[in-house]
Parts: sequence; structure tokens; C-alpha cells
Amino acid sequence: MRWSKPTALALALPWLLTFAAFWLFPIVYSLVMGFTDYQLLSRGYEWVGLENYRQLLADPDFIKALKNTFVFVGGTIPVTTIVSLGLALLVSRQFRGRGLFRAGYFVPSITSMVVVALIFTNLYQRGGYVALLTELVGLSPPEHGFLFDESTALYSIMAMDVWMAVGYYMLIFLAGLKSIPVELYEAAEISGSGRIRQFFWITLPLLRPVALFILVINTIKSFQVMVEIFVMTKGKFDTSTMVYFVYEKGLTTQFQFGYASAAAYVLFVIIALFSVAQFRLLRRRQPLW
Repeated sequence: MRWSKPTALALALPWLLTFAAFWLFPIVYSLVMGFTDYQLLSRGYEWVGLENYRQLLADPDFIKALKNTFVFVGGTIPVTTIVSLGLALLVSRQFRGRGLFRAGYFVPSITSMVVVALIFTNLYQRGGYVALLTELVGLSPPEHGFLFDESTALYSIMAMDVWMAVGYYMLIFLAGLKSIPVELYEAAEISGSGRIRQFFWITLPLLRPVALFILVINTIKSFQVMVEIFVMTKGKFDTSTMVYFVYEKGLTTQFQFGYASAAAYVLFVIIALFSVAQFRLLRRRQPLW
């Protein structure tokens, strides 16, 4: 049955209106607002052009938030990807209780971030379990807890984020592993290739589309880290990130909507550039390994 264009448009109209009202309009409105000095409690708009962006480049709080965001992204994505791939290879084998291990690794990724953050806040506190484990291996934990020390606070949140995310990406890698034809491994064994050679010449190349998907969505997610920061440190102890900076400037007592919108669009451009670079890198036909 073929639909006429007016009928198809009428059926799609509710979604198009919803998209325009709740996605397209806010995106365009925020872009315009970034060129103004609009504050919620002020008398109105004042067009300032690129002044907000110039102030951002000279704002030490923004530079610090930008640096922390890159540290978070650069520290969590490689670890999360490698660990999740390792877990996927582990649970793809046949052994008793395999389903239990799969479920156990995946459960943290579907648990509320707020709940997990509150639990880890207690684990990281002075005299908590992490401090006790640190002492058992002969190290000295921070005096006031891991989240109250600038040298450990951000890295502690990063460790929690990796623990929570690996199960989800493990499941995606596992689906990719199941899609690889078994005949390829059988042919490799006949030709005398060992497991390591099979991994680098069969598994990794055929997992490239899956790896691309994981890297892109994990990059976007990591650049937008905010809930963990809000719950665990409120941006203190050198843990502020770009999204938390936007929240603090736009939605707290400052209400600097124009300045916050400019910061949000800087983050948008950074995420877009990283995503394009990842697509181009992993879509090359030449082998990367």
C-alpha cells in the first residue's frame, strides 16, 4: 500500500512539531542567546556579538573546567574500551555460570547514577572501604577522604564512571563478537594461526564498526559528565567540568544565560570535532593494527 505525500506528512506531523518545539527551537534559540548578555533577572537582551566567547577564553574557571573535561575523557575512554572488550572476550567463552557473570557486569550500567554516586561517596570517605584497602596495600589515603583532595577527587570519580560503564559496552562488544563468522577462525586454525594472531587479524578488524559506535557514544557521554560531579563534589576540589560550568553559570544564582549558552556551544563544537575525527579514523580502509 502506497501512501500519498499529504497523508505521510499528516502522520509525521506530530513528531515534526514535537521535534521543532523541544529540539530545533531550543538549539537555535540557545545559539542566538550565546551572542547576547541575557540574564534572567536583568531588563532584557543586549547584543554583544562574540564578547561571551572572548570572556570564556580568558575565564580561569572555564579553562579549568575544560581541562578537567579533557582529563576525564582521555582517562576514561581508553580504559573503558579496553576493559569492556576484555570482558566481552571473557564471557563469550563457554563456561558454567556465564550468564551470571554477564548479568553481574551489566547491572551497574542500568543502576541509577545518583544511587551509584551516593554509594561511592561513602566508599571514598575518610575511613571508608577504599581507604582501608589502600592502607592494606601499604599506601596512605588522603587525610580527609578521596573526594576532598584535589589530587584524587577527579580520578576517583573517573574510576567510578569506568566501573559503571564497562558492562554496557561489554554487551555491545559481545554482540559484535557473535556476528563474526566462526568459519573465519576455523580457517585461521587450519592455516596455523594462533589465538593472538586471530585476535589481531580477524577479531579487531571485524569489530571496527562496533568500536566506532562505542567510541563515539562514549566520547559524547564523557564530555557531558555532570551528574557524578553534582552529587559527589558540587564541582569543588578541582572537579568542575564543562557541563557543570554551564549549569553553574546558567541555572544557579548567577543566571547568566547568554554566557552559559556560549559555553554550551563551545562544548558542542568540541564534541562534533571529536566525533568527525573518530569516524574518519575508524572508517579508513587501511588496517589500524
